[in-house]
Amino acid sequence: MNQKSRKIKQITYFGFADAQEWDPLYKDAYELAKFMAEHGYDAVNGGGPGTMRAVSEGAKAGGARVIGATFYPKDITNFEGRDKKNPLDEEIVEKDYLSRTMKLLELGDAYIVLRGGTGTISEFGMAWGLARLYFGHHKPLVLYGDYWYDIMKAFRLNMRIRPEDLKVYKICNNPKEVLKAIKIFDQAISLRENPKEEEKAFQLLDRDKLAKKV
Repeated sequence: MNQKSRKIKQITYFGFADAQEWDPLYKDAYELAKFMAEHGYDAVNGGGPGTMRAVSEGAKAGGARVIGATFYPKDITNFEGRDKKNPLDEEIVEKDYLSRTMKLLELGDAYIVLRGGTGTISEFGMAWGLARLYFGHHKPLVLYGDYWYDIMKAFRLNMRIRPEDLKVYKICNNPKEVLKAIKIFDQAISLRENPKEEEKAFQLLDRDKLAKKV
């Protein structure tokens, strides 16, 4: 699939704002964004520090464009705000935190969720919820890291998870797996007018891998 025919062109990354440069999480975010950039995917993030800055630095090192959705708070106690060291090519300033989150979800053709805190959890929940609501026309999710198996297992065992909820994401452990998943998701999006072919594409994602881990 050439770049012009691709449906997924820019990816929104969610992750931990407090990750420092020496943190393995920071390095993972940098390398992942760089790898995806080298394969033609632009990056979107919240314009802050931590993994957001790591994603921007990695994406630019890989030759991609970086878009940041930000806002400048006045009375929020625990919000990291804009990091001037985060090298954005374009900054979109929103009026509040919720508008910023919605803009991040709007800008991405797909989402990658790295390890994070409460902010990342809320962003993941919104992305996952929207994927379920718009199932069949949804934006795909990549959950980055083995620990996601335990998280999704807990949801399956303790919440009321519907079958289609498990079809909108893929758990990946390295950049090559992410690229493969994004390409297959892209293929599935292109085939949405043919449900049988779309289902074949999704089967390539090995959705039963999660069940084997439970």
